Amino acid sequence: MSRSYEFVTLDVFTTTPFGGNQLAVFTEARGMTDGEMQALAAEFNLSETTFVLPAENPAHTARVRIFNRRAEMPFAGHPSLGTAFTLAQQGRARDGVVRLEMKAGLVEVHIDRDDAGVIQGGTVVAPQPLTLSGEVPVTEVAACAGLTASDVLTTAHMPLFVSAGNPYVIAEVTGPALTRASPQIASFQQSIATRPELNGRFALHLYARNGSQLRARMFAPLAGTMEDPATGSANAPLAGLLLSLTDDVSANFDIIQGVEMGRPSRLRASARRTQDGIRVSVGGACVPMFRGVAQL
Repeated sequence: MSRSYEFVTLDVFTTTPFGGNQLAVFTEARGMTDGEMQALAAEFNLSETTFVLPAENPAHTARVRIFNRRAEMPFAGHPSLGTAFTLAQQGRARDGVVRLEMKAGLVEVHIDRDDAGVIQGGTVVAPQPLTLSGEVPVTEVAACAGLTASDVLTTAHMPLFVSAGNPYVIAEVTGPALTRASPQIASFQQSIATRPELNGRFALHLYARNGSQLRARMFAPLAGTMEDPATGSANAPLAGLLLSLTDDVSANFDIIQGVEMGRPSRLRASARRTQDGIRVSVGGACVPMFRGVAQL
């Protein structure tokens, strides 16, 4: 006997339909197997698809599992925002906050409304404090991005492994280099082959800086995402990394991503110093797109 599961899709980190990062949300996934979740994520062929389950703690809104085209993820930014937006539209926000249980920890999403009370988007608080866990050679970054070593800037920092729940290599490049960067799968595969501790995940987040405004691009071809139009779980720790280079208490950045893909996105990334380290968040708007039913 077939089973029916409803889903919605959204464009996340944008105010315009057909911009931002696409997301599919299965709003009631009880009864699905792990294999079915992975198969559905591959079928949708989006950066990520989420599956909503009952929360283990009744004080929380829901438990959420996130799958990219090839594997489950512990945390991701635009899936957190889009899922919370969807649940808030169902009236499930408590005091303006949606609390999501994820493999990386509890993710709080503070819901944004306009003056009329209409839900617009929200701000995702990353589940873990910022961690910086080692440098990556400039030549390795350049090879993965199809650039030369001189395109990678190291005045502020070397390319680094950075995480607030989901690890990335973050590197600063020149503005022209960011525009012409292109992921080189063979170089990504070589990086993975020499780093077994990464368990097959090597995602590269590049940025170019102009004051408090940043442009960014993210490549994760080994996860099936040649390029991502908006990456909350990379831009949030990017804000934390930049704060760590200063003596400031907090920092805020306006980040543009997805332009080269024809899906422009705008993200608000923030970082602040706390007793347990630098905490980061990322926010933006969502646009509901489609509704449907999957038959399994």
